[in-house]
Amino acid sequence: MTVRVMPLHNDYQSTFFINKSPFMEPTKQESQYARSLIEASLDPLITISTEGKITDMNLATVHITGKAREALVGTDFFDYFTEPEKARKVYQEVFAKGFVTDYPLTITDHKLTDVLFNGSVYKDAKGKVMGAVVVARDITEQKRFETELIEAKEFAELAVGIADEAKNKAEAAAQIAEDAVKSKQQFLSNMSHEIRTPMNAIIGFTKVMLKTELSAKQKEYLTAIKMSGDALIVLINDILDLAKVDAGKMTFEQTRFKMAQSISAMLHLFEAKIQEKNLELVKEYDANIPELLVGDPVRLHQIIMNLMSNAVKFTAKGRITVRVRLLEENEESATVEFAIADTGIGIIDSKREKIFENFQQASSATARLFGGTGLGLAISKQLVEQQGGSIRVKSKVDEGSEFCFVLNFQKTNDMSDLETSLIEQDTEALNINVLVVEDMVLNQLLMKTLLDDFGFERDIANNGRIAIEKMQLNSYDIILMDLHMPEMNGFEATEYIRNQLHSKIPIIALTADVTTVDLAKCRAVGMTDYIAKPVDERLLYSKIVSLVKKTTPPVVEIVMEPDPIKKLKCTNLEYLTQRTKNNPTLIMEMITAYLEQTPHLISAMKLSAQDKDWDALYATVHKMIPSFSIMGISAYFETIAKKVQDYARTRQQGESIFDLVLQLENVCVQACRELEEEITRIKNIQG
Repeated sequence: MTVRVMPLHNDYQSTFFINKSPFMEPTKQESQYARSLIEASLDPLITISTEGKITDMNLATVHITGKAREALVGTDFFDYFTEPEKARKVYQEVFAKGFVTDYPLTITDHKLTDVLFNGSVYKDAKGKVMGAVVVARDITEQKRFETELIEAKEFAELAVGIADEAKNKAEAAAQIAEDAVKSKQQFLSNMSHEIRTPMNAIIGFTKVMLKTELSAKQKEYLTAIKMSGDALIVLINDILDLAKVDAGKMTFEQTRFKMAQSISAMLHLFEAKIQEKNLELVKEYDANIPELLVGDPVRLHQIIMNLMSNAVKFTAKGRITVRVRLLEENEESATVEFAIADTGIGIIDSKREKIFENFQQASSATARLFGGTGLGLAISKQLVEQQGGSIRVKSKVDEGSEFCFVLNFQKTNDMSDLETSLIEQDTEALNINVLVVEDMVLNQLLMKTLLDDFGFERDIANNGRIAIEKMQLNSYDIILMDLHMPEMNGFEATEYIRNQLHSKIPIIALTADVTTVDLAKCRAVGMTDYIAKPVDERLLYSKIVSLVKKTTPPVVEIVMEPDPIKKLKCTNLEYLTQRTKNNPTLIMEMITAYLEQTPHLISAMKLSAQDKDWDALYATVHKMIPSFSIMGISAYFETIAKKVQDYARTRQQGESIFDLVLQLENVCVQACRELEEEITRIKNIQG
């Protein structure tokens, strides 16, 4: 049935109809109920006639238009919108279709209210259209949120764009800075080699001459030459070490060494100078320090030598005390404190805090009176702190200074293959035959002189290729190998000796650039040890004798293969076995993954190199590198891969990059063959 609802306002000029019963008039209670529902709406609600005149409205309409009910009734519905024609169109659509939903309009009021128009016709009991009921839902806040969201999104996109631009600029600046540092490092490295090579000969021959019969004046002159050479080498070392620290290239070894012997041998280098100045050297070594420790003895020596050099330089009378004591110890490690104290000139208070900065000395007069670069303490501080240690200084002017630093070392009981201390030269010649591989004539002559003085047999090769030819004809006990030579350098020659000649002969690398030498690469290609130029003859003698004693004279069996890599095993699954806890299923899964990805990477690497697509080459090689360590491929090839990346990144391809790519291809192909055989072997074991 249909119930007619009473008018929305008190004069009842219009009516709503609610389908309840066609025969019953609405009661007063029902009318009040309907009215309360309508007035409860916060959205404007209006009834309009078929002619578009407003017949009734709720209180929300009064509020939004700012006009009284009496003023609204009978006015045109369209006049209350910013676009009357659009409102007229939607009004017509309501009566044409019977309803309209979510039609956007804007009500004209004191602030312009955006609404979604929803309308529906209402009819009398006989179905005749009497008018329409319109609800305008206020979407002002919604539109504001949408606008703010759009603005926020646009702002975010703008911010991202700005950030990306800033990032690109920062990356470009970082790349420029990195390239500058690399260029500086490369320049210093090259200059170091060029300077050190003649200095090696100058200092070496000076030492040799000082051992001969000389007049007092000749000895004085030669001593002056040696002192000048020693000072120049210190200067070169300081500048190169500073460059290495700045470039973030300072690396620290973890090798076993006997600290007591190591420090004693190092202090021995200062004994002559200390005696010359009539100083007393006091050594205090804590017997509780473990005999064998794991750390970087080379860097430890460098720190102590810098501090000792300062102590000797700035002390005219009195004594120098070297104290080494155990601070703390547990089952795995030992913390050791090192102190070098002197009775020298001391440091003024205002300079004490800055003494560890680059190029800083106690006063401007210090450089004039004592010389030096002011880099030794700065480098020592870097070396200590980069190993997790600390360094400090106590000093009083005219009373002396004490430099103290603390380092932590790992403990070990493994005494095997431990490097021996300095060996005194035997009065009787030892039957040792040495092959010297060196391209500089002066250095060849110096090594001949030193080896003759040791009583050793020696032979000279101008480069690695000649050395290999000599090894095919003669037998040697040990090789002294220069790293930088024409035709075939020391790395290439050593790799050939190990991989093609299958020789285990000890090989000592001779390098004029000890601060930048890639020790990992030396070990990767199979070098046994290294020694820096200018060569310390006592150290050279000790290394030669100790290494030869550890090995029997090798019988070189020449195996000339056109492709020796096919005969050599280039994979070592020890790491993979350890990581998988020797689980054959996991091992096969890892190997299978390598076999699936590697051929594609090889093809991509070769293609990108051929097309000179350097970005693709860099990315491809980057994906290959992690698998080297997993499959136990020599770290040397990882070094080659990183060199390919450097070439690709800097676009300095040259011809050598294609040789490096070929080496990577060969080792990866061989690795795949070996790993396929390993899978077959595991399957056969599993049955």
